[in-house]
Amino acid sequence: MDERRVFDRRTFLKGAGAAAAAAGAGVWTGRGAADAASSPGLPPMPSRPLTLTIIDVAGQLQLTKAIIEDYAKSHGQYVSGVSYQQATAPELPAKIKAQQAANQLQINMVLTGSDALSAGIVQDIWQRLLPDYQAKFPNLIGNYLQPKAQGLAQGYGILDVFGNYGPTMTYNPAKLPTPPKTPEDLLAWAKANPGQLIYARPANSGPGRSLLMGLPYLLGEAQPREPQSWTKVWPYYQQLGQYIQYYPTGTAGTFQELGQGARTIAASTMGWDLNVRALGVVPKNFGAFAFANEHLIADTQYICVPKGNTPEMLGLVLDLIAWVLRPDEQAKTYDTGYFYPGPAVKGVTLAMAPKDSQDAVGPVRRQSFDDLIKSRPVEIPLDPIKLVQAFQIWDQKVGANKLK
Repeated sequence: MDERRVFDRRTFLKGAGAAAAAAGAGVWTGRGAADAASSPGLPPMPSRPLTLTIIDVAGQLQLTKAIIEDYAKSHGQYVSGVSYQQATAPELPAKIKAQQAANQLQINMVLTGSDALSAGIVQDIWQRLLPDYQAKFPNLIGNYLQPKAQGLAQGYGILDVFGNYGPTMTYNPAKLPTPPKTPEDLLAWAKANPGQLIYARPANSGPGRSLLMGLPYLLGEAQPREPQSWTKVWPYYQQLGQYIQYYPTGTAGTFQELGQGARTIAASTMGWDLNVRALGVVPKNFGAFAFANEHLIADTQYICVPKGNTPEMLGLVLDLIAWVLRPDEQAKTYDTGYFYPGPAVKGVTLAMAPKDSQDAVGPVRRQSFDDLIKSRPVEIPLDPIKLVQAFQIWDQKVGANKLK
């Protein structure tokens, strides 16, 4: 789960109504169970209200709980209540598999990143959603901002949150008038200013992971998605490490040190940069930069459905997933900026978000970030096995004696 939740977060339960925008985007518009039930191959909607159990292994409830609550409140004929659980991604597949083996499935829907999604595909615990229930999600691929992120799910999950691009760097402009433009510039600056750069261990840090996955493109690796083949990234990290005092085990500490003046630059992502400034962890006037010609690494989150739901429960879950993809509901994923932008579908602007989100994100939003999203190539995360390999190599070659 994302360790950013150490910071206080607000959950917004009221949103702007934008059914017209939903219809214009071609996403499900709430036409009702009758239309859905009459579509060939779709399971029936519940004949009585059901209690829905949802487990979150990615910190996603921060972004989507308000959307789920909206559905429950407006669909009392189908939902009697919603129960929420939280767990870590590694423990989830075994938990679900045990329930399935006993024919006692208790988890109806899962909120996850690519980690548990992929592990569940390998262990065959997920209900295949596409193309089996494509009729429930008209023009799904055409509506996505980044269709290839949906491809990562192989039909066993539905992309519902997208963004938090990186790598970026957040810095103190009073101590750094001219930020580095390339990784080589950063290395030279770190050598001249030892101890003033900080980033957290990639295995437990979104910004750390983003930098890890972004450097192969910046340094010109022949196979940027094959960490065992990298011949430039690992020597670069080792050189840079000579000028880094230590590697925190979580991201929050890096921004606390930056905000307190102990560091000048902290590795970041767009979501982290906006969120820590919105919450006052670092001053709002702190700067941010991205490297020239970098590829942006996006973060992805999904909804998965375990095998073993009753037909009526499956019908309810599919209807809820379609609701989550409505543009007016997707606007709530702007939250306080920590997965910026957040919406996975096209046409969802900050102006559609709840006022609390607009008030939080508006003052810290960077036009430069929006320009980067429009102009730079976007890459989805490494496949989980490859990412674990990268973590292991970094731990062995870079962070072994400097973790704190």
